[in-house]
Amino acid sequence: MQRSFGKWGTILMALSVGIGAFGAHLLEPIIGDDAIGVYETGVHYHMIHGLALLLVALAVGQIGESRKLYWAGYLFITGIILFSGSLYVLSISGIKVLGAITPLGGVAFIAGWICFLLTILDSKKKTR
Repeated sequence: MQRSFGKWGTILMALSVGIGAFGAHLLEPIIGDDAIGVYETGVHYHMIHGLALLLVALAVGQIGESRKLYWAGYLFITGIILFSGSLYVLSISGIKVLGAITPLGGVAFIAGWICFLLTILDSKKKTR
């Protein structure tokens, strides 16, 4: 689990940098200021949750494998796909209905952080 989330985290971080650079250098003049703001929000959350995956990988190394960490990692990946992915496509295509998918990604992010919190709280009980 540690290697898997570590690999996912590093790949998603590299993609966030590449996608961000693509938006800043190539897309901005094409899609305009409003759309680039939506795109940048996608990149921002993508990057934060790529780092969150790396934190999950480190936590597995420190605390050990757990179902809650497993779910935290996969919820972060799901959130990046749904939240950031929908914002990328929305900003480039202008298809407004994709905005309905974005909150599902936000819920996945929140659920992932709750799973991570529960893991930390459970680990304190075990070490006391």
